Amino acid sequence: MDSQNIISLYEAIAELTEQMLAAAHSGDWEHLAALESRCASHVRSLESGEPQEPLSGALRERKVEIIHKVLAHDREIRNITEPWMARLSIMLNSAGTERKLSRTYGGVNQAGS
Repeated sequence: MDSQNIISLYEAIAELTEQMLAAAHSGDWEHLAALESRCASHVRSLESGEPQEPLSGALRERKVEIIHKVLAHDREIRNITEPWMARLSIMLNSAGTERKLSRTYGGVNQAGS
């Protein structure tokens, strides 16, 4: 993969992370997951295709700029999704506890009624 292809992939990743951030802001978790999958595919392409020799000059600066943008998007996405995931975990744990209690004590209540 040549230098311009590498930069194009980084730019595509930055665009995807920007779209992911918009999806997170709007609570569109399915779209966020789909975008994350596309982003991961681009990252795999970078991992397998990026040359060993570093970029030089303006291309290196552009790559660093894009990486900073992607990291900023990632940080904002995490700030949105982590509290949501914590609430979801609590709800799922609560539902699981309710099912266990119902299985354990549900028959007792019905038998005692």
